[in-house]
Amino acid sequence: MSAAELGRGMDDDERTELIISTFADAFAPLMEADPVAFRGKYRTMARDPHAFYRGSASLFYADVTAGGDGGAVDDEWVDERSGRIWVHGDLHVENFGTYLSDVGRLVFDVNDFDEAYLGRWTWDLLRFSASLALVGWQKALPEADVRDLVGTYVDGYLSQVDDYRDARDDAAEFALHLDNTEGPIHLALVRARQRSRADLLDRSTVRADGVRVFRDDTSVRRLPDEERERVEAAYERYLRTIPEDKRSDRALFYDLRDVVGKSGFGIGSAGLPAYNVLIEGHSEALDNDVVLSVKQANVPAISRFVDTGTVEGYFEHEGHRTVVSQRALQVHTDPLLGWTDLDGVGYVVSEVSPYEVDLDWTGLTEPEQVADVVGLLGRATAKIHCASDKDSEQDLVDFQVEEAVAASVEGRREELRTWVTDVGLRYADRVRADHALFVTAFREGRIGVSST
Repeated sequence: MSAAELGRGMDDDERTELIISTFADAFAPLMEADPVAFRGKYRTMARDPHAFYRGSASLFYADVTAGGDGGAVDDEWVDERSGRIWVHGDLHVENFGTYLSDVGRLVFDVNDFDEAYLGRWTWDLLRFSASLALVGWQKALPEADVRDLVGTYVDGYLSQVDDYRDARDDAAEFALHLDNTEGPIHLALVRARQRSRADLLDRSTVRADGVRVFRDDTSVRRLPDEERERVEAAYERYLRTIPEDKRSDRALFYDLRDVVGKSGFGIGSAGLPAYNVLIEGHSEALDNDVVLSVKQANVPAISRFVDTGTVEGYFEHEGHRTVVSQRALQVHTDPLLGWTDLDGVGYVVSEVSPYEVDLDWTGLTEPEQVADVVGLLGRATAKIHCASDKDSEQDLVDFQVEEAVAASVEGRREELRTWVTDVGLRYADRVRADHALFVTAFREGRIGVSST
């Protein structure tokens, strides 16, 4: 199926039914468990086409894999190796930001690995390109400019693949930090540097009897004794999943201080049970306490549309899968990243960090400004792909990804650039039409939860 045909071939009623059925397959248990959270998710998705796109990864993969073997975009850019690498799974323009690495350096990188899985390297490029096209349309950029911007992203990706191939080893690691960035990415890093753990703690905790405890507000709930005991036991199991080389040697560091139930997460986490855990931190000083998020992991969208037989036995549960994926894709992960289980369900544990700042797209209004950013985002995308191969600590991908990708595009790079651009822009058209169909179905109460 060609780029022009992607997601097409249906009338509006058929397409609406596909949207409804795809969301039901992906979200039914969560909608039933927490319809209020999903009403909020769907209202957010109704806001604009890009918000809808962010919440509909399952529909994207239903489209790109439709039609049996090879799928609707049976591209020529993958082979047995490059068609099965670690991919982000939900790459869009808002999934980039800052974090504090395990070596204490502020880094700008891809974030949010909840949907990570094994798949085609081209899927991340297509999903990002459609996202960029949607944002370009919302900024009223001419189509020619949007095409150039997608091309700049692809060029950045391929340039970083080349850099990895040319390096003698992965010591020549690509990273965006304060010393080598400028413009909006540098500003995000500067904003992150100006934040403090004490400020985050003051917003989320209060001091009582000489210690910190979580602040009571509408986003948290106090736990009954039996539930708290189960969460505390899950926390103890989590501690065993922290790698030895990232474990603190300070005696009090992991001492638990308080636990609450948590709500109010973003589009992708609606309906997922979660808790916040307050632990001692580096010292008994009150400004060193650490907040951990303990969030139920969801089934990644890609896994619903690919053969999972070769990997389903590798993971204990979705929490384990999410952490293994992030450790594969991100070289210097949060040292507190780990997993646990609660009532037989997998959870991801990570720090609620004060140093996480998302890239702000509101001030990026001119094509030249956007171009300076998206070329680096292309490089960051290549970095997560190439970091997740046989040189990583994971063993599901046992070859050099940069070599596999380079072989797939040998002599056809301009053709790849055109193909990604065509598919991305045409799929953005599809998303805008789908957004209108979704809003109508939601208002009519056909999407799984009532709109009121």
